[in-house]
Parts: sequence; C-alpha cells; structure tokens
Amino acid sequence: MFPTISSLLHYLTGLNIALPGETFGFFVALAFIAAYWAFVQEFKRKERLGVVHPFEKEVTVGAPITSGELAGNAIFGFLLGYKLLDIVFNYHAFIADQQGFILSGRGNWPGGIICAAIFAYWAYAENKKQVLPQPVTKKVMVHPYQLMGSILVWSAVFGFAGAKIFNALENWKDFMADPVGMLVGFSGLTFYGGLICGGAAVLYIANKHGIKPLTMLDIGGPGMMLSYGIGRIGCQMSGDGDWGIPNLAPKPHWLNFLPDWMWTFRFPGNVNHADPNVYVPGCVGNFCNELAQPVYPTSFYESVICILLFFFLWSIRDRIKMPGVMFGIYLILNGIERFFIERIRVNTKYHLFGISFTQAELISLCLVICGILLVTTGLNREKKMASKAHA
Repeated sequence: MFPTISSLLHYLTGLNIALPGETFGFFVALAFIAAYWAFVQEFKRKERLGVVHPFEKEVTVGAPITSGELAGNAIFGFLLGYKLLDIVFNYHAFIADQQGFILSGRGNWPGGIICAAIFAYWAYAENKKQVLPQPVTKKVMVHPYQLMGSILVWSAVFGFAGAKIFNALENWKDFMADPVGMLVGFSGLTFYGGLICGGAAVLYIANKHGIKPLTMLDIGGPGMMLSYGIGRIGCQMSGDGDWGIPNLAPKPHWLNFLPDWMWTFRFPGNVNHADPNVYVPGCVGNFCNELAQPVYPTSFYESVICILLFFFLWSIRDRIKMPGVMFGIYLILNGIERFFIERIRVNTKYHLFGISFTQAELISLCLVICGILLVTTGLNREKKMASKAHA
C-alpha cells in the first residue's frame, strides 16, 4: 500500500524523500481538479448551445481597501505563518502525524505575527496602486464557467460537512463513543453525504445566477462520476477502510490473467488502524497493519467502473437535449453501481420489517427511482414538443 506520497514516490522511483501529504488527500485533490475540468467543459458547451448565458455583474474599481479586508488578510497570514514556521522547525514531527499536527493548537507565534503583518501590508500596497480619486462602478460580463471558483469552494465545504455528518449517522455507535474524533479530521467520509450537501450548495449558487437546477445537474453529472472514480483510487492505494467483505474463495480460473490483489487483498500498510487489522511482523513506522483476512478490493472495482461510466456519459452528452435526462442517467448508473458494490462491501446494516440493508443501498435505490423519473419525464416532454412541431 501507499499511505503517503513518500511511499508512492519510493515505489515509483526508489527515492526515500520525506514529503508531506497522504496519498488519499492527493487523489481527492486530483478528483476536484478533474471535476473542475469536466464542469468547465460542459459550461462552455452549454453556453455555445444557448442553454446557459453570460450575465452582468457590477464591480467597483478604485475603492480603498476596507478594514474588514485588511483583517481577513491578516488572519489568513497569521494562520499560515503560525503553522508553516512550526512545520519548518519541527518537520519530522509533522511528517510523523500530519493531520494531528495541523489540527492541533500548536504553532509558532512569531511566525504567525510576521506573516499577518506581511499579508496585511501586501494587500494594502496592492490596493493603493489601484485606488482612484473617485471610485468607478461598472458592469462586466461574466461567463457561467467563471463561477467554478465559487462553486468548487462551496461544494468542497458543504460536501465535506455532509460526508462527515452522514458518516456519523451511518456509524452511530462509533460517533457516540467519540463525537469530536468522528467529526474532526479527514478520514471517515460518506460519499452520498458529500454528494447531497455539496450538490445543494452548487444548485443554490447556480440558481442565484440564473442557471436552472436541472441544467446545472446535467452539467455536473459526468464530472461527479469522474471525480468519484478518481477519489476511489486514493481509497484503494491508501487503504482507508472502504474495502469489501472477507473473500476466502479461490480466484476463478477465468480470472487467472488478473493479479491476485484484484480478487482478494489484505491491504498491507493501510491507514485504517481499526479492527480487523493485525500487526505486520518486522514492520517499522506508522503503517504496519494488514487485514486479518483478505477482502474484496471494492474501492478498486468502483474506480474502474466509475471512470468507464464517465467515458460513457461523456460520449452521449451531445445526443441529449432535454434538461434533466443526463443527470437522470447519471443517477441510475451511480445507484446501480453502488447498490451492487454494497453486496460485497463492509458497511453498517439496518433492519426494518425483516429487511436488512445499508444506508448506501437505501440511497442507491432512491437515486435509481429518481433517475428513472427524470429520464421518463424528459423523454415524454421531448415527444410532446416533437408532436407539436409536426402538428
């Protein structure tokens, strides 16, 4: 396994360089970059088709910087310097436990104060070059794809919050045992929580700028599928706990051409320190666990399936005309994929009316139903429009 960027670099190049950053976080960042690219391409395509339109925005040029803006820059500079200088002087402690180091209250006060002053002065000096005797308010044209900066930030914030909350609900006993530990930190994320809460934030921003909800959902469908597939690569490479149930069956003969780890895997050196891990004899370092029993590598399966589904959605996007149909297809494919993966994946089970199911299975079923309704409604609307045109 490759829990850190350093371990991945060592595997690829043989170099032993202590670099910050975990592999999972690296692939999450790649997933956001991929989603950004896909969203921008779809925004531009929809604008060329006349589905979304540029809008005017008022901006004021030449106004002096406000005290609130100065304070914001100073606070950002302080936090950066407070942590950064402490990292420089205690690099090995940072590498040993990066998450704990960043989320702790420790830091370097002189570094924070110096950086706060530098950032505040830099903001003031840059603004002073642009200040006019009389500030001018004018209207500028903004293209929809230029909203992606705001969309990315707010979807990340609300998506992260939703993923943590849904994970707490899905693992209620663990949450009650350690509520702060469950809500703070970068591990323990539930995809559907991030999808629902992050999606709500995106729809709000889009609707605020005249982009209809169904159109925004269509724009986002392929990008969300791609980002999920790339994110799951990080889960597989780091071993964050998104693995399957134990698989002790021998590999089928017709799969002999595949490596053994694609059928069953112990995830040696994974980042998940909970049961059912066992210590690897002779191992030194922070990541010396492997599973007691080999399991299905479901994160690998999902990454392959979802990236292939992205290419499918990308290939058919020009043929779909009615709003909501593309997103409906995304929901159906995503729901089916996750529903069947849940059959071989470790997850909390709920019991209702004698039926056993997981949170993800229930949400997957709802997504498929919603997707079918969106596709059916869109196709029926298209038929009605076609019949009216021929009448």
